[in-house]
Amino acid sequence: MSFDNLDLPPELRQGLLDMRFTQATPIQLQSIPIAMEGRDMVGSSQTGSGKTAAFLIPIISRLMTVPGAGSRALILVPTRELAIQVEEQFLGLAYHTRLSIASVYGGVEMGLQERALKAGANVIVATPGRLLDHLRNHAADLSGIEILVLDEGDRMLDMGFLPDLERIFQKMPADRQSLLFSATFPSGVVGLISKLLKEPEYVKIGLDFTAAEGVRQFVCLVSDDKKRELLTELIRRHEMSMVLVFTRTKKDASSLWKFLKKHKVNADCMHSDLSQEQRLKALGDFRSGEARVLVATDIASRGLDVDNISHVINYNVPEDPESYVHRVGRTARYDAEGDAYTLVCPEEVSHLSAIEHLLGFQIERVRLDNFDYGKESQVSRPQKKFARPGRPFKGKFRPRRK
Repeated sequence: MSFDNLDLPPELRQGLLDMRFTQATPIQLQSIPIAMEGRDMVGSSQTGSGKTAAFLIPIISRLMTVPGAGSRALILVPTRELAIQVEEQFLGLAYHTRLSIASVYGGVEMGLQERALKAGANVIVATPGRLLDHLRNHAADLSGIEILVLDEGDRMLDMGFLPDLERIFQKMPADRQSLLFSATFPSGVVGLISKLLKEPEYVKIGLDFTAAEGVRQFVCLVSDDKKRELLTELIRRHEMSMVLVFTRTKKDASSLWKFLKKHKVNADCMHSDLSQEQRLKALGDFRSGEARVLVATDIASRGLDVDNISHVINYNVPEDPESYVHRVGRTARYDAEGDAYTLVCPEEVSHLSAIEHLLGFQIERVRLDNFDYGKESQVSRPQKKFARPGRPFKGKFRPRRK
């Protein structure tokens, strides 16, 4: 569907053209009309499917067409990176309007945020902890909120934000419209839906646990002491141009970044111990191509809005299978194609097994010619039966199915 089919203000239409948004994605196609009618909604779709615009377009349209003043929409997100992404997309879509936004998150000085909130920014995008700080200081006023969005509800619960969320909900009118987006629906999210939303419509695009269609997934079995060399060889031999590398810990990220720099790979690093200024610079260098590789912890697996990432490499296998889907979803966004490699040492085979069980198929094993993977890399595992089908498997090994 073209956005021309929607009854949108001309200023918003121009913003869509400026952002090169012409055709609605499936999640936008189904959720925007529901949200524009003022109904509560629960949305779920793959990473990189356009969820941010799916709630920003109805918000901007409503604020422009329904009279009102002050802060009228609140978007709660789990991380500062996602807050920045939402703010940037809002500024693009609302460029030709008079609407304002306050972006509220930790790691930066509170003064500018406080002034924006006291000025009555029309939209607030915030992480829960920092917003509570401003509420305690009487800088934020949520009494006029008409639309509440919870983005990545499962992630917020995983990070322990439920008590903060409940305090924030008490500060808003009970008759507001509420939209919740979540990739997964554990019991905590289901309970939140029952308490927060009134007779919500459900929009679900695709399977719960599938990577984007354009992602080609590969596994490299390698001993732990050979991982660094293998990563460097993969980047060089495949002439990878824009590579996002995930590590499990901040220490691993810093150590690997230094190793890559030492071996003449133009890389940068991103994790929560860095200042906000350092993280924004690393992200900016990666986007511009100044840094060919960005090494990051899972802080970057959600809310990192960078187009044209050619490769994702899991240097460490994520212990949570759902995190794997979010990581590899950083490539092949918006119907593009990309490759995802996962480097697996013997100690991580059980985590790989859990990921493949979630996906419903065994990921293709690959090896570089003339590279020493180490003796331990020969460790494999018995073939498993997968309870539900996944995409057709084209690798060397074919799992048996029930």
